Amino acid sequence: MSLEIKVPPVGESITEVVLSRWVKNDGDFVEMDEIIAELESDKATFELTAEQSGTLKVVASEGDTLEIGAVVCTIEAGGAAPAKEAKEEAPKADAPAAEKAAAPVAEKESKDSYASGTPSPAAGKILAEKGIDAASVKGTGVDGRITKEDANNAQAGKPAAKAEAPKAAAPTPVAGSRNERAEKMSPLRKTVAKRLVAVKNETAMLTTFNEVNMKPIMDLRAKYKDQFKEKHGVGLGFMSFFTKAVCEAAKDFPAVNARIEGDQIIYNDFVDVSIAVSAPKGLVVPIIRNAESMSLAQIEKTVIELATKARDSKLTIEEMTGGTFTITNGGVFGSMMSTPIINAPQSAILGMHNIIERPIAENKEVVIRPMMYIALSYDHRIIDGRESVGFLVRVKQLLEDPARLLLGV
Repeated sequence: MSLEIKVPPVGESITEVVLSRWVKNDGDFVEMDEIIAELESDKATFELTAEQSGTLKVVASEGDTLEIGAVVCTIEAGGAAPAKEAKEEAPKADAPAAEKAAAPVAEKESKDSYASGTPSPAAGKILAEKGIDAASVKGTGVDGRITKEDANNAQAGKPAAKAEAPKAAAPTPVAGSRNERAEKMSPLRKTVAKRLVAVKNETAMLTTFNEVNMKPIMDLRAKYKDQFKEKHGVGLGFMSFFTKAVCEAAKDFPAVNARIEGDQIIYNDFVDVSIAVSAPKGLVVPIIRNAESMSLAQIEKTVIELATKARDSKLTIEEMTGGTFTITNGGVFGSMMSTPIINAPQSAILGMHNIIERPIAENKEVVIRPMMYIALSYDHRIIDGRESVGFLVRVKQLLEDPARLLLGV
């Protein structure tokens, strides 16, 4: 009995997927529920499993775009697939020596009969004065003899060989490899590209910057990191502090956590924080739901779980759908300052950057502190300058006095 394996529904907004990789080969015997292929949509990667045991018959090829419900392969019920016999290619017969390319032989040009003509003394003198080779002049005298008239005529025009324009010098070859390769964009990359261009074209995006003294947080982590990990089983990172700071600041500036729908502004009484994660196939933004009600330990555990799934391409559509505010950390790649792009339909995104020790003024003294630039990109249609700057200043205050995050003041 043959069973067709079709592309399953993977989300309401997804109408097609790409067959990114066959895990099993055509003719392989597969067990029920065994992974046979990987499908990739514009949001995530999915595994296709065998719905019965049997022999796999491939229908679609890697790289094919398939609609939901399209047949990917069939499975023939029965015993194990027969062992494939190695096909031995017959040794190719040596090419006969007669077919081997012979070195080109230059053809000898026959000399024209007039080339052997002897010039008369007068003609010879004229040709010598003009620098013309007698062999290149056709004589009209007896037995091809070159007459004075022939020499004068030769004087009027140069031989055809010398009249040719000099050939352009061949370009100097560039040292090193100059290979190019074309690679089809993945559905995820195409979707990211479209969304980023749409945000730039459809929003009034601006960015405001500030800087944070990270010493208080670093001191707090150094003091309690061992006890924190022993109690909660996770390390205490920077992302939990930033997430809590954003949630607290959003209470005072709700427009930063809102979005535009048509001619309405939708305000949220919760904060679903999207965290930008670099995955093997591109940037993804899984979501920490109701982050405002989480502790630092709960946030850290959720971040680790989502980042691990992103690296393993195991995120589900639900884990990446929604979100009211985004945090992106370019500092892990060494970025000192950048302008993050809003994650539509959200209205703002916070960018973290690397921590650099540099001199600052503190209590009228110059001291060295670990400083981080932070950037807030926002949609000016819904968020005014006062709100954007106020929100970022509030985040800065909370981060520089982390006790306020723990006490909620």
